[in-house]
Amino acid sequence: MLDPETFLVELYVLVDDFCKTQLPAERHPGPAAALDRSEVVTLAVFGQWQRFPSEAAFFRWASRHLRPLFPTLPSRPQLNRQLRRRRDAIAAFALHLGQRLAADDDRAFEIVDGTGVPTRNAKRRGAGWLPGIAAIGQCTRLGWYEGVRLLLAATPRGAVTGWGIGPANTNDRLLAGTFFAARAAPSPALPSVGRQVSDRYVADMGFSGRDCEARWASESGAVVVCPPQSDSARAWPKPLKRWLAGRRQVIETVNDRLLSAYRLGTERPHHLDGLQARLAAKVGLHNACCWLNRHLGRPSLAVAELIAW
Repeated sequence: MLDPETFLVELYVLVDDFCKTQLPAERHPGPAAALDRSEVVTLAVFGQWQRFPSEAAFFRWASRHLRPLFPTLPSRPQLNRQLRRRRDAIAAFALHLGQRLAADDDRAFEIVDGTGVPTRNAKRRGAGWLPGIAAIGQCTRLGWYEGVRLLLAATPRGAVTGWGIGPANTNDRLLAGTFFAARAAPSPALPSVGRQVSDRYVADMGFSGRDCEARWASESGAVVVCPPQSDSARAWPKPLKRWLAGRRQVIETVNDRLLSAYRLGTERPHHLDGLQARLAAKVGLHNACCWLNRHLGRPSLAVAELIAW
């Protein structure tokens, strides 16, 4: 079990090494910012713990406890602007860690799954803060909700290797098609999808469909194994269904960590760039916890007792 300062130092070392070796050097006119890129990414990732129910709560805690480590910590509005400006660097760090973790994992397949992320009370009137991005949708966990649909790809040991979002009413197959296509032909517009670890994916029946599966294999090189829809003539034997459920269980745990331990389920973002930055930071925190757990000889997804607050 680590104390918060030790965890923060370990995280900063990971971030600083990544920024100095994997990202181009920064060049900008005018005076230097209060925090450099490594410091901003570190604070963005560390601030996603459930212990801090909001950005304001994290800033108050940081102001009281982190001044010795970050003596030039700016005001909260300035820090928030820097966090959003660095969203691509945060996402790149999260994906870099995911790829490093995947190198030690079973690379036979990845697991993909979609889950609902609420951004607003579905019963409120008006368009809300994210018109055209958030929508009314339904998922097994939440029922009807207003927000976005999150698509995740993870290794069998729980490292997140890519993600994407769409309106809550988007079908998982549509999200998956865009996700696989973006991995096959990388686009600067969708950096969060990451690089594939394997050309084989395991998914639930929400991704099932003969035409979709054939198209993903032929156009994107993604072979997706998922059980057929309940009304399909392609019946699976129960042992095969149990095997698949066992392989997919890890991504259910990853979803729970993101939604609960890293408070994704209680975020209420007002702007798309803020949502993207927070989501990237949460994935970065998840992968950093997996990294530290493995180096401490602990199970990758055991985050509840990683820090002694």
